[in-house]
Amino acid sequence: MATVELRFSALPEHVRTARLVAAAVARRAGVDEAVLDEVRLAVGEACSRAVGLHESHGITAPVRVVLVEDEKTFSIEVGDEVPGSGGAAAGGEAEGAGEGDAEGEDEMGLAVISGLVDDVEVSAGENGGRIRMSWPAHPAPVLP
Repeated sequence: MATVELRFSALPEHVRTARLVAAAVARRAGVDEAVLDEVRLAVGEACSRAVGLHESHGITAPVRVVLVEDEKTFSIEVGDEVPGSGGAAAGGEAEGAGEGDAEGEDEMGLAVISGLVDDVEVSAGENGGRIRMSWPAHPAPVLP
């Protein structure tokens, strides 16, 4: 099992880098070429959501992306540091004035991710939210 961990400052300009890294690692893991665009889009949505949550809550901690290559699956977990940030899928609710738009964008991002990825889990806890996505992988055989 190979793991790549990426942490980046919660700035929109770093989302593109996360997408590129995810696509490269997915390709190496054996994810079908036809699915790589979905991987890029889903990671972009998840990272943009995490960046937006960090910005709207004044959190300076980095966004965390973990890419795991297993024998038959490739998974990506995008984590934020906003307590209870699992969104509607995890029962999270935005608080305070002016967050209605942010909540709507959050729900839209989760809907896009759910449309792109068959196997997705959204969770929230006191240490922040996590979106875990996975795809089938067929690693190339190791040649002698």
